[in-house]
Amino acid sequence: MSGFDIDFKLIYLVIPLSCLAGSVLAGLLGWKIGRVGAHTVTILGVAVAFALSAFVVLPDVLAGNVFNGPIYTWGVSGGIPLEVGFLIDPLSALMMVVVTFVSLMVHIYTIGYMHDDPGYQRFFSYIALFTFSMLMLVMSNNFLQLFFGWEAVGLMSYLLIGFWFTRPTATYAQLKAFLVNRVGDFGFLLGIAAIYMTFGTLDYGAVFSIAPQMAAKTIQVFPGVDWNLLTLTCILLFIGAMGKSAQVPLHVWLPDSMEGPTPISALIHAATMVTAGIFMVARMSPLYELSETALSVVLVIGALTAFLMGLVGIVQNDIKRVIAYSTLSQLGYMMVALGASAYSVGIFHLMTHAFFKALLFLAAGSVIIALHHEQDMRKMGGLRRRMPITFFTVWVGSLALAGIPPFAGFFSKDLIIEAVYTSHLPGSGFAYAAVLAGVFVTAFYSFRLLFMTFYGKPRMDEHTYKHVKESPWVVTVPLVLLAVPSLLAGFMTIDPLIFGGYFADSIKVLPAHDVIREIGEHYQGVAPFIAHGLQSAPFLLAVAGIGLAWFMYIRYPFLPGQIREKAGAIYTLLLRKYFVDEFNEFVFAGGARAIGRVLWKIGDVKLIDGLAVNGTARVIGWASSVMRHIQTGYVYHYAFAMILGLFLLITFFLHR
Repeated sequence: MSGFDIDFKLIYLVIPLSCLAGSVLAGLLGWKIGRVGAHTVTILGVAVAFALSAFVVLPDVLAGNVFNGPIYTWGVSGGIPLEVGFLIDPLSALMMVVVTFVSLMVHIYTIGYMHDDPGYQRFFSYIALFTFSMLMLVMSNNFLQLFFGWEAVGLMSYLLIGFWFTRPTATYAQLKAFLVNRVGDFGFLLGIAAIYMTFGTLDYGAVFSIAPQMAAKTIQVFPGVDWNLLTLTCILLFIGAMGKSAQVPLHVWLPDSMEGPTPISALIHAATMVTAGIFMVARMSPLYELSETALSVVLVIGALTAFLMGLVGIVQNDIKRVIAYSTLSQLGYMMVALGASAYSVGIFHLMTHAFFKALLFLAAGSVIIALHHEQDMRKMGGLRRRMPITFFTVWVGSLALAGIPPFAGFFSKDLIIEAVYTSHLPGSGFAYAAVLAGVFVTAFYSFRLLFMTFYGKPRMDEHTYKHVKESPWVVTVPLVLLAVPSLLAGFMTIDPLIFGGYFADSIKVLPAHDVIREIGEHYQGVAPFIAHGLQSAPFLLAVAGIGLAWFMYIRYPFLPGQIREKAGAIYTLLLRKYFVDEFNEFVFAGGARAIGRVLWKIGDVKLIDGLAVNGTARVIGWASSVMRHIQTGYVYHYAFAMILGLFLLITFFLHR
C-alpha cells in the first residue's frame, strides 16, 4: 500500500476520532479544564473534522478516488471478521461535510444558549460524542459498524433529550424515544441477521455484488407462504429507518424530544440522527432496487408522513413543536424520493433541509433566550424590530422551507414532486397527491410561525417586551452562516448532484426505475428550472399557503379563533395528533401493564409464593404434625413399630 493511501487512512481515522477526543476531554476532565476548556476542545475537534471532510476528503472524492477497506479488525466470530472499516465515496463524503458543518454551528451556538447551565461541560461532551457516532455510521463499510453507529446515536439522543433530568417531561420524552426506537431497531437487527443468513457476510461490497443472484430467492416465514427474501430483508431494514427517521407510525418520539435543549433539537432533527434512516436506505439502493414491493412501502409510508404530520404542525402553538412537525413532514418527503428511486434527490433534500431546518431551530432558540425560555407563540409577537438578525434569518429559513425560488428548499422539493410524478411504481399516484398538498400545508405553517412570532402587536407583558434584545454573537453568527447555504445550496449544487453524475456508483438505480434520467432529458439549466418552477402547481400552492397565513395572522388575526371553534372535531383530531399517543398508551403501555399484573397475581403470588414457597412450608408443616403423633416417647410403641416393620420385610422377601 502506498504512502498516499496510508495518509488518507489516517485522515479518515482523525475525522471521527477528533470528535471523540474532544468529548472524552470535556466529559472526564471538564471539572478541571472548566467551561472555556470544555467548549474549546469539543469545538476544535468538530472543526478539525469539518475542515478535513470539506477541504481534504471531498476534493479527493471529486477527483475520483474512493476508499473501501478495513481499518482495524477487533475480532473474528464464526469465520466472519468483525471490523472497523470505512467506505469513503461521494455519498458518505457529502454526509460527512453536512454532519460536521451543522454540528460545528450547533457547538458554537451552544456557548450562548447553555452559558448558565450547570451541566455545561457534560452537554458539550454529549454533543461531540453524538457527532462521533454519526460519523462512524455514515463512514461505515459493513453492517456491523453501521449498527454500532445506529445504536450509538440512539443512546446519545436518549441522554440529550433527557439532559434536564429534573424535569419529569424530559425523562418521559427520553424513555419514549428510547422505547420507540427499540421497536424500529428490532426490525433493523432482524434485517441485518437476514443479510448475514443470506449472503454469509456483513461487508457492503460483497452483499451488493451477490444481491442480483438472490433476487428470486424465497423464504417461508409462515408454513406454506413464500416471501421474497430480499423484499422481506429490505422491509425489515426500513422498519429500522422508520424508527430513526420518525416515519408513521413510529414518529411519536420526535415531537416530545423537544424537551431537550434547543441545540440538541437542531442537531437531532437537522442533519444527524433523523437522517440516519434516509442515508441507510440510499446506501442500500442496490438491495431496494431489486424489490418494487419494498420501494412502494417506502413511497407510501413517506407520503403519509409528509402530509399527515404537516397537518398537525398547523395547530401547534409551541414554536419548537411547529418546527418538529415540519421535520417529520420533510423526512416524509425524503422517504418519498427514495421510494421513487430518486435516491440522489432524497440526499439532495437531506442536505438542503439540514441547513434551513438547523437555522430555524437555532433561530427559535434565539427567540426563546430573548423571552426567558417562553416557547408559546401566543405569547410572542412584534419581535422583528427587537431581534433584526434573528428575524431576517427566520425569513430565509421559512422561504427555503416553503420552497420559494431561489432558496435551497425550492430545488430539492420540486425535484421530489417531479420524480414522484414520473414514477410508475404502485402507490406513486397517492404519493404525488400527498406531497403536492403538503406544499400548501408547509408554506402555511412555516409562515404562521413567522407571523405569530415577529409580526403584530406584542402579546407578552410590557416589562418582558422592553427587555427583549438580540441574542449575543455566538448565537447570531451560526444563524447567519446557516442562512447562506439555505439560500445558495440549491442552485449551486443541483447541476453536479442531480444531473452531473456526482453520486456515480455509490447509488444504484435500475434503468426501469430511473426517473432522474427522464427528468434530466428536459433539464436545461438552473435558470430555466426556476422559470418553469414559477409557473408550476407547487409554487402556486406555496404562495397560496403564505397568502393564507398572512390573511389569517396579519390581516384578520381574529380568524384563527373563529375557525378553531367551527372546526370542532377536525381541530381536536389534529391537536391530539390523531390520538396515536392515546392508542399507544392504552394498547401497548396499558397492555404491558395488564400482562404484568396477570404475571404478578398468578405467576408470583399464586405459583411462586403460594405454591413453591409457602406450599413447601405447608407440606412440611403437615408432615411434621403427622410425625409428631408417632413420636410418643413410649418404648412399647417403638417396639411395636419395629415388630411391624420386621413382619412387612419378612412378608415381602418370602413373597418374592
